[in-house]
Amino acid sequence: MANQVNCELYDDRVLIKPAPAEEKTKGGIIIPDTAKEKPQKGTVVAVGPGKYAEQTGNLIPLKQQIGDTVLYGKYAGTEITIEGEDYLIMRASDILMKTK
Repeated sequence: MANQVNCELYDDRVLIKPAPAEEKTKGGIIIPDTAKEKPQKGTVVAVGPGKYAEQTGNLIPLKQQIGDTVLYGKYAGTEITIEGEDYLIMRASDILMKTK
């Protein structure tokens, strides 16, 4: 996980460091690169300020915090590279749940 990411997110955006793809099955079979599935789990490394409510104009802060481990949809977010590291940037609403 990156210690410090030099970026500023807008609105309800969240920057996630995806977990590495599984290398082996539970039975010990090595999975080739072409058969690996995209990970649906990652760690939050940066969070935007939140979203403004349409009716009141008040800022609604995000529930996600830096360091949270979250699950997201298989095709959620946009893949980006920052300083040689791969990340996903997505809306907070694309996050399905936080794991404990």
